[in-house]
Amino acid sequence: MTKPTDLNDRTDGSPPGPPRALPFPGRWRTVLAWTLVGVWGAWAAGRLTGVDRLAIVEFPAIPVLSVTPYAAATVAIPLLCAAVLRRPRALIAGVVVAAAFAAVVLPRAVGSGEPAATGPTLRVMTANLFFSRADPNHVVDLVRRGHVDVLSVQELNQNGIEALAAAGLAAELPHHVLDPRWGAAGTGLYARHPLRRSAPVPGTAMATPQAELTLPGGREVALTAVHPPPPTSRANIRAWRHDLGALPAATAAGPTRILIGDFNATLDHARLRGVLARGYADAADRAGEGLGLTWGVSKYGPPLTLDHILADKRAAVRRVDIYDLRGSDHRALFAELRLP
Repeated sequence: MTKPTDLNDRTDGSPPGPPRALPFPGRWRTVLAWTLVGVWGAWAAGRLTGVDRLAIVEFPAIPVLSVTPYAAATVAIPLLCAAVLRRPRALIAGVVVAAAFAAVVLPRAVGSGEPAATGPTLRVMTANLFFSRADPNHVVDLVRRGHVDVLSVQELNQNGIEALAAAGLAAELPHHVLDPRWGAAGTGLYARHPLRRSAPVPGTAMATPQAELTLPGGREVALTAVHPPPPTSRANIRAWRHDLGALPAATAAGPTRILIGDFNATLDHARLRGVLARGYADAADRAGEGLGLTWGVSKYGPPLTLDHILADKRAAVRRVDIYDLRGSDHRALFAELRLP
């Protein structure tokens, strides 16, 4: 039988040479390690630079940046890959990327210092009623148990108003400024103390009513119920961008202001951070509850933090709670504030 020919066999009797090396030894390991670091690194860079402000990339950048906390939670993947593949430079770069994610996400779970506010206490809650399908009795129960002074409701229609009235909401919050509409566009404010209707935020896609709340002793607080459309398409993003940009600023010369509602935005969106820069603090972020999930927990996903109470930054946040809301795709968000 003829012996198979070995490429290393020499016909002149000399010993065989070394095995032929691959043309790019270890190249695939380098490519894989740096590709993973690059993906997470690009995400972190986009978040840090506010790339979602750029019209050319705002779709899909805005929806993608919504899930930044999930990217932060999985940043160990490129780190482990670089370590296992023994690519030290990629590992160092991965550590830098992980630090960037930590810098933008972790403070939400830690909280921050509070101003020395000495004014009256105000308890505020926001509840998205999911086309007014949320259990009205549960809404009223949350208001009663939390001694809520101001309730902002979204996706409010006339049936929702009647259901809340039948559930006894007026016994707790007898004053209201409401703008019910078809579908998800209706919004309203209920309060324990007198409300005076103000001009709504102009030109918004969905109802954005405003009111002046008069507390015992005569102190006034300016309230805005917020609900821009979700930024899930180019058309919606234009309306979302306008509606967030049109929200009023909180200034030292004006009344204490509070924006309350479903912002359809997270703290990873540059537009929401732009609202904060106009004189507000996110109550949940201040209280170390900024990673609390308010939408998509039971039915949809990925769960996100879309509901916010933005208080005048001169106010102090004493407490924040998040409650399940029967019949809704959102949770209710509660904050106890001490006004300046």
